[in-house]
Amino acid sequence: MSILVTGGAGYIGAHVVRLLQERGEKVVVVDNLSTGRAERIGDATLVQVDVATDAARVQLANAMVDEDVTAVIHFAARKQVGESVERPAWYYQQNVGGLANVLMAMGETGVDRMIFSSSAAVYGMPAVEVVPEDAVCRPINPYGETKLIGEWMMADCEKAWGLNWIGLRYFNVAGAGWVDLADPACLNLVPMVLDRLAKGEHPKIFGTDYPTPDGTCIRDYIHVMDLAEAHIAAMDVLEQGVPAHRSFNVGTGMGTSVREIIDGLRRVSGWDFPVDEVDRRAGDPPKLIGDPLSIGVDLGWKANFGVEEILTSAWDAWQSGPRRIEVPTNPA
Repeated sequence: MSILVTGGAGYIGAHVVRLLQERGEKVVVVDNLSTGRAERIGDATLVQVDVATDAARVQLANAMVDEDVTAVIHFAARKQVGESVERPAWYYQQNVGGLANVLMAMGETGVDRMIFSSSAAVYGMPAVEVVPEDAVCRPINPYGETKLIGEWMMADCEKAWGLNWIGLRYFNVAGAGWVDLADPACLNLVPMVLDRLAKGEHPKIFGTDYPTPDGTCIRDYIHVMDLAEAHIAAMDVLEQGVPAHRSFNVGTGMGTSVREIIDGLRRVSGWDFPVDEVDRRAGDPPKLIGDPLSIGVDLGWKANFGVEEILTSAWDAWQSGPRRIEVPTNPA
């Protein structure tokens, strides 16, 4: 028996794969390696497939049968908000189409357990400061729409053929559990800042006129190891039966602004590096913080790491990689 992890060579997926391997699980990774790296998955079986292609359903079904798959953790998706605004049809094709292929393959082969990588983007711009799962979902960008549709698809498969699933609504993921598993894609705030510093460029703050105390967006930052542990907790609950709820926030209940993240990276790097303040990006809500009550009660999970640990681990992982940042001798 094995667990299939789509996108398992990527940032979050590789952390989950390693935790599963440490538990003695057999893992099959499906990844097209567009942003993932094969060396991140250890001795897991790699099936190189783009889940959004027409041929993927058959390839996935064959892998599920050949590898005796009993459950799927689905990460493979596009995730840039701004890009989704610019290329909405493509985002639907990639995220909704890719999930449809995975679900069809599961239905055809009798694999009935799924952990789905959802997103806090399903909430859009909620009226409350700390968002519970029963808040009305009104995504404000195509990326968030594709994640909400994904939850609808799984709920429909539950009714149609008994899919047992949990959707984990991530807030802002950062940090590294191991120094060799830094975020390689530079699509999130922390690696984007480090990437610009490595290039000798100024990091950017997108928007300083939001209705927040310092004018920058506020987000709920979650350590990638805490998030990976949440997937393990969700898998264990599905093995025990049908959970009380299907969708869970994975957050801390606390918010940190973009400017505070920048200041934190200045602390851990010992460098008061300059930043450029530019216009807002399309589709970014001012504030998004998750209420983690349900996941604590139903899955027995809670976050163990804070923002300082997130930023320290991200810095250490980056500095151990091939693009080490040279901090000026007199950095102040």
